[in-house]
Amino acid sequence: MSLQVEKLEGNMAKLTIEASADDFEEALEKAYQKNKSRLSVPGFRKGKVPRKMIEQMYGKEVFFEEAANIVIPSAYAKAVDECTEDIVSQPTIDIVQLEVGKPFVFTAEVALKPEVTLGQYKGIEVDKADITATDKEVEDAIEKERENNARTITVDDRPVQDGDVVVLDFEGFMDGVAFEGGKGENFSLTIGSGAFIPGFEDQLIGAEIDKEVEVNVTFPENYQEASLAGKPAVFQCTVKEIKEKQLPDLDDEFASEVSEFDTLEEYRESVRKYIEERKEEDAKKEKEEKVVDAIIEGAQMDIPEAMITTQQRQMADEFAQRIRMQGISIEQYFQVTGLTRAAFLEQMKPQAESRIKSRLVLEAVAKAENIEASEEEYQAEIKKMAEDYQMEEAELVEMLGEFEKKSIREDINIRKAVDFVAANAVEK
Repeated sequence: MSLQVEKLEGNMAKLTIEASADDFEEALEKAYQKNKSRLSVPGFRKGKVPRKMIEQMYGKEVFFEEAANIVIPSAYAKAVDECTEDIVSQPTIDIVQLEVGKPFVFTAEVALKPEVTLGQYKGIEVDKADITATDKEVEDAIEKERENNARTITVDDRPVQDGDVVVLDFEGFMDGVAFEGGKGENFSLTIGSGAFIPGFEDQLIGAEIDKEVEVNVTFPENYQEASLAGKPAVFQCTVKEIKEKQLPDLDDEFASEVSEFDTLEEYRESVRKYIEERKEEDAKKEKEEKVVDAIIEGAQMDIPEAMITTQQRQMADEFAQRIRMQGISIEQYFQVTGLTRAAFLEQMKPQAESRIKSRLVLEAVAKAENIEASEEEYQAEIKKMAEDYQMEEAELVEMLGEFEKKSIREDINIRKAVDFVAANAVEK
Protein backbone atom coordinates (compact mmCIF):
# COMPACT_ATOMS: atom_id res chain seq x y z
CA MET A 1 0.00 0.00 0.00
CA SER A 2 1.29 3.46 -0.92
CA LEU A 3 -0.02 6.87 0.11
CA GLN A 4 0.16 10.40 -1.26
CA VAL A 5 -1.29 13.37 0.64
CA GLU A 6 -2.44 16.54 -1.09
CA LYS A 7 -3.44 19.48 1.11
CA LEU A 8 -6.60 21.27 -0.07
CA GLU A 9 -8.22 24.55 0.96
CA GLY A 10 -10.32 24.81 4.09
CA ASN A 11 -8.38 22.26 6.16
CA MET A 12 -9.21 19.45 3.74
CA ALA A 13 -6.86 16.87 2.22
CA LYS A 14 -6.98 14.28 -0.53
CA LEU A 15 -5.33 10.95 0.21
CA THR A 16 -4.41 8.95 -2.89
CA ILE A 17 -4.16 5.34 -1.79
CA GLU A 18 -2.76 2.53 -3.92
CA ALA A 19 -3.29 -1.13 -3.09
CA SER A 20 -1.16 -3.64 -4.98
CA ALA A 21 -2.43 -5.69 -7.91
CA ASP A 22 -1.94 -8.78 -5.74
CA ASP A 23 -4.15 -7.33 -3.02
CA PHE A 24 -6.83 -6.55 -5.57
CA GLU A 25 -6.59 -10.05 -7.06
CA GLU A 26 -6.94 -11.56 -3.59
CA ALA A 27 -10.06 -9.45 -3.04
CA LEU A 28 -11.50 -10.57 -6.38
CA GLU A 29 -11.01 -14.20 -5.36
CA LYS A 30 -12.76 -13.55 -2.03
CA ALA A 31 -15.63 -11.88 -3.88
CA TYR A 32 -15.88 -14.89 -6.20
CA GLN A 33 -15.91 -17.39 -3.34
CA LYS A 34 -18.61 -15.38 -1.57
CA ASN A 35 -20.90 -15.01 -4.58
CA LYS A 36 -20.30 -18.09 -6.77
CA SER A 37 -23.22 -20.05 -5.31
CA ARG A 38 -25.65 -17.30 -6.37
CA LEU A 39 -24.59 -17.19 -10.04
CA SER A 40 -25.73 -19.61 -12.75
CA VAL A 41 -23.91 -20.74 -15.89
CA PRO A 42 -25.49 -23.35 -18.19
CA GLY A 43 -23.82 -26.74 -17.82
CA PHE A 44 -22.53 -26.10 -14.31
CA ARG A 45 -24.08 -26.63 -10.90
CA LYS A 46 -24.37 -23.52 -8.72
CA GLY A 47 -21.27 -23.08 -6.61
CA LYS A 48 -19.18 -25.17 -9.00
CA VAL A 49 -18.75 -22.64 -11.81
CA PRO A 50 -15.10 -21.62 -12.40
CA ARG A 51 -14.43 -17.92 -11.88
CA LYS A 52 -13.30 -17.43 -15.49
CA MET A 53 -16.56 -18.87 -16.79
CA ILE A 54 -18.57 -16.50 -14.59
CA GLU A 55 -16.49 -13.55 -15.75
CA GLN A 56 -16.98 -14.56 -19.41
CA MET A 57 -20.73 -14.88 -18.87
CA TYR A 58 -21.36 -11.80 -16.73
CA GLY A 59 -18.38 -9.63 -17.64
CA LYS A 60 -14.97 -9.36 -16.04
CA GLU A 61 -16.26 -6.54 -13.82
CA VAL A 62 -18.80 -8.81 -12.12
CA PHE A 63 -16.77 -8.98 -8.85
CA PHE A 64 -15.24 -5.49 -8.99
CA GLU A 65 -17.65 -3.77 -6.63
CA GLU A 66 -17.44 -6.51 -4.01
CA ALA A 67 -13.64 -6.61 -4.30
CA ALA A 68 -13.41 -2.82 -3.95
CA ASN A 69 -15.51 -3.02 -0.78
CA ILE A 70 -13.06 -5.59 0.56
CA VAL A 71 -9.92 -3.61 -0.26
CA ILE A 72 -10.97 -0.07 0.67
CA PRO A 73 -11.55 -0.43 4.45
CA SER A 74 -8.24 -2.13 5.19
CA ALA A 75 -6.23 0.02 2.77
CA TYR A 76 -7.78 3.20 4.16
CA ALA A 77 -7.09 2.12 7.75
CA LYS A 78 -3.44 1.49 6.90
CA ALA A 79 -3.25 4.88 5.16
CA VAL A 80 -4.65 6.65 8.22
CA ASP A 81 -2.04 4.95 10.42
CA GLU A 82 0.71 6.00 8.03
CA CYS A 83 -0.55 9.54 7.50
CA THR A 84 1.07 12.16 9.73
CA GLU A 85 -1.93 14.51 9.43
CA ASP A 86 -4.67 14.58 12.08
CA ILE A 87 -7.79 13.32 10.25
CA VAL A 88 -11.08 14.36 11.85
CA SER A 89 -13.82 13.22 9.46
CA GLN A 90 -15.16 10.23 7.63
CA PRO A 91 -13.69 9.94 4.12
CA THR A 92 -15.38 10.66 0.81
CA ILE A 93 -14.16 7.84 -1.44
CA ASP A 94 -13.59 8.06 -5.19
CA ILE A 95 -12.18 5.15 -7.22
CA VAL A 96 -9.43 6.15 -9.66
CA GLN A 97 -8.20 2.83 -11.09
CA LEU A 98 -10.00 -0.49 -11.04
CA GLU A 99 -8.53 -3.02 -13.47
CA VAL A 100 -7.49 -6.65 -13.36
CA GLY A 101 -3.73 -7.05 -13.07
CA LYS A 102 -3.17 -3.42 -12.04
CA PRO A 103 -2.91 -1.70 -8.66
CA PHE A 104 -6.24 -0.61 -7.19
CA VAL A 105 -6.14 3.18 -6.72
CA PHE A 106 -8.68 5.33 -4.91
CA THR A 107 -8.80 8.72 -3.23
CA ALA A 108 -10.20 9.64 0.16
CA GLU A 109 -11.09 13.27 0.80
CA VAL A 110 -10.93 14.03 4.52
CA ALA A 111 -11.02 16.94 6.94
CA LEU A 112 -7.90 17.78 8.93
CA LYS A 113 -7.91 19.15 12.45
CA PRO A 114 -7.73 22.94 12.13
CA GLU A 115 -5.12 25.06 13.82
CA VAL A 116 -6.45 27.20 16.67
CA THR A 117 -5.18 30.67 17.42
CA LEU A 118 -6.07 31.41 21.02
CA GLY A 119 -7.03 34.82 22.26
CA GLN A 120 -7.37 35.49 25.98
CA TYR A 121 -7.89 32.34 28.01
CA LYS A 122 -6.66 33.42 31.45
CA GLY A 123 -8.36 36.08 33.53
CA ILE A 124 -11.76 35.67 31.82
CA GLU A 125 -14.34 37.70 33.77
CA VAL A 126 -17.54 35.95 34.88
CA ASP A 127 -20.35 36.94 37.24
CA LYS A 128 -20.10 35.42 40.72
CA ALA A 129 -23.03 33.14 41.39
CA ASP A 130 -25.07 33.35 44.59
CA ILE A 131 -25.24 29.85 46.05
CA THR A 132 -27.09 30.78 49.24
CA ALA A 133 -30.27 28.79 49.82
CA THR A 134 -33.19 31.10 50.57
CA ASP A 135 -35.72 30.28 53.29
CA LYS A 136 -38.38 29.88 50.57
CA GLU A 137 -36.26 27.34 48.69
CA VAL A 138 -35.78 25.34 51.88
CA GLU A 139 -39.48 25.42 52.78
CA ASP A 140 -40.51 24.56 49.22
CA ALA A 141 -38.21 21.52 49.28
CA ILE A 142 -39.63 20.38 52.61
CA GLU A 143 -43.17 20.94 51.37
CA LYS A 144 -42.42 18.83 48.31
CA GLU A 145 -41.23 16.04 50.61
CA ARG A 146 -44.48 16.34 52.58
CA GLU A 147 -46.39 16.01 49.29
CA ASN A 148 -44.38 12.90 48.45
CA ASN A 149 -45.31 11.40 51.80
CA ALA A 150 -48.96 12.44 51.75
CA ARG A 151 -51.67 9.84 52.09
CA THR A 152 -55.04 9.96 50.39
CA ILE A 153 -58.37 9.24 52.04
CA THR A 154 -61.68 8.83 50.29
CA VAL A 155 -64.27 11.49 51.20
CA ASP A 156 -67.98 11.42 50.41
CA ASP A 157 -69.40 14.28 52.48
CA ARG A 158 -68.33 17.25 50.36
CA PRO A 159 -67.86 18.36 46.74
CA VAL A 160 -64.56 18.50 44.85
CA GLN A 161 -61.93 20.95 46.10
CA ASP A 162 -58.69 22.18 44.57
CA GLY A 163 -55.94 19.63 45.18
CA ASP A 164 -58.27 16.64 45.37
CA VAL A 165 -57.68 13.48 43.39
CA VAL A 166 -60.89 12.55 41.58
CA VAL A 167 -61.92 9.43 39.69
CA LEU A 168 -64.24 10.40 36.86
CA ASP A 169 -65.93 9.34 33.65
CA PHE A 170 -66.04 11.85 30.82
CA GLU A 171 -67.02 12.16 27.17
CA GLY A 172 -66.29 15.06 24.86
CA PHE A 173 -68.62 16.49 22.23
CA MET A 174 -68.08 18.98 19.42
CA ASP A 175 -71.23 20.50 17.91
CA GLY A 176 -73.19 17.82 19.73
CA VAL A 177 -71.20 14.94 18.22
CA ALA A 178 -68.83 12.79 20.28
CA PHE A 179 -65.27 12.93 18.93
CA GLU A 180 -62.66 10.19 18.80
CA GLY A 181 -60.33 10.02 21.79
CA GLY A 182 -62.58 12.23 23.92
CA LYS A 183 -63.93 9.51 26.21
CA GLY A 184 -62.50 8.15 29.43
CA GLU A 185 -63.71 5.94 32.28
CA ASN A 186 -62.42 5.67 35.85
CA PHE A 187 -59.80 8.28 35.02
CA SER A 188 -57.71 9.53 37.95
CA LEU A 189 -57.07 13.29 37.88
CA THR A 190 -55.46 15.63 40.40
CA ILE A 191 -57.34 18.93 40.41
CA GLY A 192 -54.91 21.79 39.84
CA SER A 193 -52.24 19.60 38.20
CA GLY A 194 -52.74 21.15 34.76
CA ALA A 195 -52.83 17.70 33.19
CA PHE A 196 -55.97 18.48 31.19
CA ILE A 197 -56.97 21.26 28.78
CA PRO A 198 -56.79 24.72 30.42
CA GLY A 199 -60.02 25.42 32.31
CA PHE A 200 -61.12 21.77 32.52
CA GLU A 201 -59.99 21.05 36.07
CA ASP A 202 -61.22 24.38 37.47
CA GLN A 203 -64.79 23.60 36.34
CA LEU A 204 -64.79 20.36 38.33
CA ILE A 205 -64.33 22.24 41.60
CA GLY A 206 -67.65 22.06 43.42
CA ALA A 207 -68.79 18.93 41.58
CA GLU A 208 -70.56 16.31 43.67
CA ILE A 209 -70.22 12.54 43.51
CA ASP A 210 -72.41 10.82 40.86
CA LYS A 211 -73.80 14.12 39.58
CA GLU A 212 -73.11 15.02 35.96
CA VAL A 213 -71.15 18.21 35.33
CA GLU A 214 -70.84 20.01 32.00
CA VAL A 215 -67.38 21.35 31.30
CA ASN A 216 -66.88 23.85 28.47
CA VAL A 217 -63.38 24.29 27.07
CA THR A 218 -61.54 25.44 23.96
CA PHE A 219 -58.64 23.33 22.70
CA PRO A 220 -55.33 25.23 22.44
CA GLU A 221 -54.32 26.46 18.98
CA ASN A 222 -51.20 24.27 19.10
CA TYR A 223 -53.05 21.13 20.25
CA GLN A 224 -51.39 17.95 18.95
CA GLU A 225 -54.57 16.72 17.26
CA ALA A 226 -54.98 19.19 14.40
CA SER A 227 -58.72 18.47 13.94
CA LEU A 228 -59.39 19.72 17.49
CA ALA A 229 -56.92 22.61 17.67
CA GLY A 230 -58.54 25.94 18.53
CA LYS A 231 -62.09 24.50 18.63
CA PRO A 232 -64.64 24.61 21.48
CA ALA A 233 -65.85 21.38 23.08
CA VAL A 234 -68.23 20.25 25.81
CA PHE A 235 -67.36 17.42 28.19
CA GLN A 236 -70.03 15.56 30.13
CA CYS A 237 -68.31 14.50 33.35
CA THR A 238 -69.34 12.38 36.32
CA VAL A 239 -67.18 12.32 39.45
CA LYS A 240 -67.24 8.80 40.89
CA GLU A 241 -64.75 9.24 43.76
CA ILE A 242 -63.12 12.10 45.66
CA LYS A 243 -59.84 11.53 47.43
CA GLU A 244 -58.28 14.09 49.73
CA LYS A 245 -54.57 14.45 50.27
CA GLN A 246 -53.51 14.52 53.90
CA LEU A 247 -50.03 15.89 54.48
CA PRO A 248 -47.99 14.66 57.45
CA ASP A 249 -47.55 17.14 60.30
CA LEU A 250 -44.40 19.21 60.04
CA ASP A 251 -42.72 18.03 63.23
CA ASP A 252 -39.82 15.99 64.59
CA GLU A 253 -41.60 12.72 63.80
CA PHE A 254 -41.89 13.68 60.12
CA ALA A 255 -38.20 14.65 60.05
CA SER A 256 -37.14 11.32 61.53
CA GLU A 257 -39.26 9.40 59.03
CA VAL A 258 -37.89 11.10 55.90
CA SER A 259 -34.27 11.61 56.97
CA GLU A 260 -31.53 10.42 59.27
CA PHE A 261 -32.17 13.32 61.66
CA ASP A 262 -34.18 13.30 64.88
CA THR A 263 -35.44 16.86 64.87
CA LEU A 264 -37.17 19.09 62.33
CA GLU A 265 -34.51 21.78 62.79
CA GLU A 266 -31.69 19.37 61.98
CA TYR A 267 -33.60 18.16 58.93
CA ARG A 268 -34.23 21.73 57.79
CA GLU A 269 -30.51 22.54 58.01
CA SER A 270 -29.63 19.39 56.06
CA VAL A 271 -32.06 20.47 53.31
CA ARG A 272 -30.42 23.90 53.25
CA LYS A 273 -26.99 22.33 52.95
CA TYR A 274 -28.14 20.03 50.13
CA ILE A 275 -29.64 22.93 48.17
CA GLU A 276 -26.46 24.98 48.56
CA GLU A 277 -24.28 22.05 47.47
CA ARG A 278 -26.45 21.57 44.41
CA LYS A 279 -26.37 25.29 43.60
CA GLU A 280 -22.60 25.31 44.04
CA GLU A 281 -22.26 22.40 41.60
CA ASP A 282 -24.58 24.11 39.09
CA ALA A 283 -22.65 27.36 39.48
CA LYS A 284 -19.36 25.55 38.83
CA LYS A 285 -20.72 24.05 35.59
CA GLU A 286 -22.17 27.37 34.49
CA LYS A 287 -18.89 29.15 35.21
CA GLU A 288 -16.96 26.59 33.18
CA GLU A 289 -19.37 26.92 30.26
CA LYS A 290 -19.19 30.72 30.29
CA VAL A 291 -15.39 30.71 30.45
CA VAL A 292 -15.08 28.23 27.58
CA ASP A 293 -17.63 30.21 25.53
CA ALA A 294 -15.58 33.37 26.08
CA ILE A 295 -12.38 31.59 24.99
CA ILE A 296 -14.12 30.31 21.86
CA GLU A 297 -15.32 33.84 21.12
CA GLY A 298 -11.75 35.14 21.25
CA ALA A 299 -10.18 32.28 19.29
CA GLN A 300 -9.71 31.85 15.56
CA MET A 301 -10.24 28.55 13.76
CA ASP A 302 -11.51 27.36 10.40
CA ILE A 303 -13.64 24.27 10.94
CA PRO A 304 -14.19 22.16 7.79
CA GLU A 305 -17.79 21.23 7.09
CA ALA A 306 -16.87 17.54 6.87
CA MET A 307 -15.67 17.65 10.48
CA ILE A 308 -19.04 19.04 11.59
CA THR A 309 -20.91 16.43 9.54
CA THR A 310 -18.92 13.62 11.16
CA GLN A 311 -19.71 15.03 14.62
CA GLN A 312 -23.41 15.28 13.74
CA ARG A 313 -23.47 11.64 12.71
CA GLN A 314 -21.64 10.56 15.84
CA MET A 315 -24.10 12.46 18.05
CA ALA A 316 -27.02 10.95 16.13
CA ASP A 317 -25.61 7.46 16.68
CA GLU A 318 -25.16 8.19 20.40
CA PHE A 319 -28.77 9.41 20.64
CA ALA A 320 -30.06 6.33 18.79
CA GLN A 321 -28.14 4.08 21.19
CA ARG A 322 -29.57 5.88 24.24
CA ILE A 323 -33.19 5.58 23.14
CA ARG A 324 -32.63 1.99 22.00
CA MET A 325 -31.76 1.17 25.62
CA GLN A 326 -35.25 2.49 26.47
CA GLY A 327 -36.84 0.17 23.94
CA ILE A 328 -37.36 2.78 21.19
CA SER A 329 -35.81 2.52 17.75
CA ILE A 330 -34.67 5.62 15.89
CA GLU A 331 -37.26 4.82 13.20
CA GLN A 332 -40.03 4.88 15.83
CA TYR A 333 -38.65 8.18 17.15
CA PHE A 334 -38.81 9.68 13.65
CA GLN A 335 -42.41 8.46 13.25
CA VAL A 336 -43.51 10.02 16.54
CA THR A 337 -41.73 13.34 16.01
CA GLY A 338 -42.35 13.60 12.29
CA LEU A 339 -38.65 14.25 11.70
CA THR A 340 -36.59 12.90 8.84
CA ARG A 341 -33.00 11.82 9.41
CA ALA A 342 -31.82 14.85 7.45
CA ALA A 343 -33.89 17.24 9.59
CA PHE A 344 -32.73 15.47 12.75
CA LEU A 345 -29.07 15.89 11.75
CA GLU A 346 -29.66 19.55 10.89
CA GLN A 347 -31.10 20.13 14.37
CA MET A 348 -27.88 18.75 15.83
CA LYS A 349 -25.59 20.97 13.77
CA PRO A 350 -25.28 23.92 16.21
CA GLN A 351 -24.53 21.57 19.11
CA ALA A 352 -22.05 19.62 16.98
CA GLU A 353 -20.22 22.80 16.01
CA SER A 354 -20.17 24.00 19.62
CA ARG A 355 -18.79 20.67 20.83
CA ILE A 356 -16.01 20.79 18.23
CA LYS A 357 -15.05 24.36 19.07
CA SER A 358 -14.96 23.61 22.80
CA ARG A 359 -12.67 20.64 22.36
CA LEU A 360 -10.37 22.45 19.93
CA VAL A 361 -9.82 25.47 22.18
CA LEU A 362 -9.32 23.30 25.26
CA GLU A 363 -6.80 21.15 23.39
CA ALA A 364 -5.02 24.37 22.44
CA VAL A 365 -5.03 25.55 26.07
CA ALA A 366 -3.65 22.18 27.22
CA LYS A 367 -0.88 22.46 24.64
CA ALA A 368 -0.08 26.07 25.55
CA GLU A 369 0.11 25.26 29.26
CA ASN A 370 1.82 21.85 28.87
CA ILE A 371 -1.13 20.15 30.53
CA GLU A 372 -0.80 16.38 30.32
CA ALA A 373 -2.42 13.44 32.05
CA SER A 374 -0.15 11.90 34.63
CA GLU A 375 0.27 8.13 34.82
CA GLU A 376 -1.63 8.17 38.13
CA GLU A 377 -4.55 10.03 36.52
CA TYR A 378 -4.55 7.64 33.57
CA GLN A 379 -4.58 4.58 35.83
CA ALA A 380 -7.35 6.10 37.96
CA GLU A 381 -9.43 6.59 34.82
CA ILE A 382 -8.81 2.99 33.75
CA LYS A 383 -9.90 1.81 37.20
CA LYS A 384 -13.09 3.90 37.02
CA MET A 385 -13.90 2.61 33.52
CA ALA A 386 -13.34 -0.98 34.64
CA GLU A 387 -15.73 -0.46 37.55
CA ASP A 388 -18.33 1.13 35.27
CA TYR A 389 -18.13 -1.82 32.85
CA GLN A 390 -17.84 -4.34 35.70
CA MET A 391 -14.59 -5.71 34.32
CA GLU A 392 -11.16 -6.46 35.62
CA GLU A 393 -8.66 -3.66 34.88
CA ALA A 394 -6.27 -6.02 33.07
CA GLU A 395 -9.12 -7.31 30.91
CA LEU A 396 -10.12 -3.76 29.95
CA VAL A 397 -6.55 -2.71 29.14
CA GLU A 398 -6.16 -5.77 26.92
CA MET A 399 -9.24 -4.74 24.95
CA LEU A 400 -8.09 -1.14 24.43
CA GLY A 401 -6.20 -0.26 21.27
CA GLU A 402 -3.64 2.51 20.99
CA PHE A 403 -6.28 4.90 19.64
CA GLU A 404 -8.56 4.31 22.66
CA LYS A 405 -5.67 4.72 25.12
CA LYS A 406 -4.69 7.97 23.44
CA SER A 407 -8.29 9.19 23.57
CA ILE A 408 -8.50 8.48 27.32
CA ARG A 409 -5.40 10.59 27.96
CA GLU A 410 -6.73 13.36 25.72
CA ASP A 411 -10.05 13.39 27.61
CA ILE A 412 -8.14 13.78 30.88
CA ASN A 413 -6.19 16.66 29.34
CA ILE A 414 -9.46 18.34 28.34
CA ARG A 415 -10.89 18.07 31.87
CA LYS A 416 -7.68 19.47 33.32
CA ALA A 417 -7.77 22.33 30.81
CA VAL A 418 -11.34 23.14 31.90
CA ASP A 419 -10.22 23.19 35.53
CA PHE A 420 -7.29 25.42 34.60
CA VAL A 421 -9.24 28.10 32.75
CA ALA A 422 -12.01 28.09 35.39
CA ALA A 423 -9.45 28.45 38.20
CA ASN A 424 -7.85 31.35 36.34
CA ALA A 425 -11.14 33.16 35.70
CA VAL A 426 -12.01 36.35 37.57
CA GLU A 427 -15.34 36.41 39.38
CA LYS A 428 -16.91 39.84 39.71
